[in-house]
Amino acid sequence: MADNTKPKVDWELLALTDQYYTAVAIREALREGDVDGATEGLEELIDALSRSDERALESHLIRLMQHIIKWKVQPERRSPSWVATIREQRRQIQRLQSRSPRFTDRYIQDTLWDDCYAGGRNEAAAEMNREHIEAVPLSWDEVFELPYTLEPKPEDL
Repeated sequence: MADNTKPKVDWELLALTDQYYTAVAIREALREGDVDGATEGLEELIDALSRSDERALESHLIRLMQHIIKWKVQPERRSPSWVATIREQRRQIQRLQSRSPRFTDRYIQDTLWDDCYAGGRNEAAAEMNREHIEAVPLSWDEVFELPYTLEPKPEDL
């Protein structure tokens, strides 16, 4: 007599390695009437997608902070590409916040700020060929509101 039982799906591994095939496997589980398996797969897929968005948010915030730290530490080296990077990272963060309402300003401040600041300092130091950078305070306003431009300010004229 043949064994018709299908091997149990490792939903966690599948969701971590390929989100598209996880969705396909969930659809197949539903077609086969395996509601419990499909539910487990859906939960793992949701978790994986959530972690992916959070990693993207962290990455954009680190890069944003990195360039603002460099802006403050090396004013003589400011460039149009730094301005563009700051604008683009802000845009990407706003995009993620609009797609994932849980990424509130409070969430960023309370959950991500300190780790991303440390990452931004490390990245800035590496890019400037330094072992480390002394603490450069960054306010919310400097990171998200202050305009960065190469145009001379009135007080500089």
